[in-house]
Amino acid sequence: MATRSRTRKSSISQASTPLSANSASSSKAPSTSSSSTSLSSMAPVNEKSRKPLLDTYGNEFEIPDFTIKQIRDAIPAHCYKSSTLRSLSYVARDLALVSTNFYAFKFHIIPALAEYHPAARFATWGVYAFLQGLFGTGVWVLAHECGHGAFSSSKTVNDLVGWVLHSSLLVPFWSWKISHGKHHKATGHLERDMVFVPKSREEYSRRYAGGIGHDISELTEETPIATLLHLIGQQLLGWPMYLVNNVTGHPYHERQSEGRGVGKRNGWFGGVNHFDPRSPLYESRDAKWILLSDIGIAVTMYFLYQAVQIWGLANIAIWYFAPYLWVNHWLVAITFLQHTDPSLPHYHPESWTYTRGAAATIDREFGFIGRHLLHGIIETHVAHHFVSSIPFYKADEATEAIKKVMGKHYRSDTKGGSAGFLHALWRSARMCQFVEPSEGAEGEGKGIVFFRNRNGLGVPPVNPEKIDPRVPFEKKGPIVQVAEVSDSE
Repeated sequence: MATRSRTRKSSISQASTPLSANSASSSKAPSTSSSSTSLSSMAPVNEKSRKPLLDTYGNEFEIPDFTIKQIRDAIPAHCYKSSTLRSLSYVARDLALVSTNFYAFKFHIIPALAEYHPAARFATWGVYAFLQGLFGTGVWVLAHECGHGAFSSSKTVNDLVGWVLHSSLLVPFWSWKISHGKHHKATGHLERDMVFVPKSREEYSRRYAGGIGHDISELTEETPIATLLHLIGQQLLGWPMYLVNNVTGHPYHERQSEGRGVGKRNGWFGGVNHFDPRSPLYESRDAKWILLSDIGIAVTMYFLYQAVQIWGLANIAIWYFAPYLWVNHWLVAITFLQHTDPSLPHYHPESWTYTRGAAATIDREFGFIGRHLLHGIIETHVAHHFVSSIPFYKADEATEAIKKVMGKHYRSDTKGGSAGFLHALWRSARMCQFVEPSEGAEGEGKGIVFFRNRNGLGVPPVNPEKIDPRVPFEKKGPIVQVAEVSDSE
């Protein structure tokens, strides 16, 4: 692989090519990512006083120094207020798009192709499924607003609308709402986060190399086709597997305060899922909400069963399940790219705070689709993690407000628009395989880790002999953890 790098200029918004493993090893010419802004420092590094923390690109990372109060105070007061009527109008619009799309293809477009080869009708149904998947994802996002209480000032409206919308997409509303809320309270926390928790090099080696060895150099170098196959599996099955076996969540279930996590693990038949009230993802008080979520799924499945009896499995597969797979794809892609990027840090418990975790997210750009069909969930995610109760139609204004507080710590990747978003999916899959601390990290920096990979991209992994073995935080002794802060407090 040819080595390419560009020395940083005076503007942190300058796009540049990420470092290769060879050029990154010197750490003398760090380059920015494609992000328009990053956590990288423009100041020269004093190597005599400390070793810099380096993200995957080789850019120096500085720990955020602002507070959650500064963030909240910077956001205009009216941004915190939601309008039930306005939110319901978006529901009506999205359901109208779903209905119109189905009506147009079923009764007009497909019949007009009756004399054409069946392959033409099959391809046209594919277009239908793609569009319906986008509209369905918009519905999913509105239910997501309900889960955060951002849809309406009424809890009853939030819960009722969210339950109906999510259930129609086979999502257990309250089950997801509870675990998703825990994700927001522990974003970027390696032992408590609930979504896309990265693995250490040792964990990655055991999982993807069959226990060949802990040294990543012992593994066969991954090829692009392997990345592609992994991505396909992630995009097709990632969401249902997360619901069924918590595939990307943390594994520390024995810490569940009521003891229900003892002996339970992520994976098939491990007892960790979003449908069982006894799951360690929840507390006893949540049982009725988990059951109500299951009832919503059961009602939708009953209607789908009746639809199959009337119109046949093939038709329902085309009309509902093909768009359903697209919804899953967009949901996983969006979530993955909100929390997985070569510029993002993750934190061990002793270095984590709510503010640092919320700042360890990234805004991207998906053009008209993202801004209008998906309600800006891609473009305004950083602000959403600081204050998730802000309605999506005020998130752009909130984002501009927090930029003034975050400064260089605000991170976005908007280069290339929609094409850039899709390219980021590939780039992150290739560059973000496991996490480890920067070489020579000291003090608090030892608890801050960054993505590395075995593909020779970006900063190379640290020599395993230079990494101190870690044990779970709760087993280390009486280290006082910084208290978490919820955006509802």
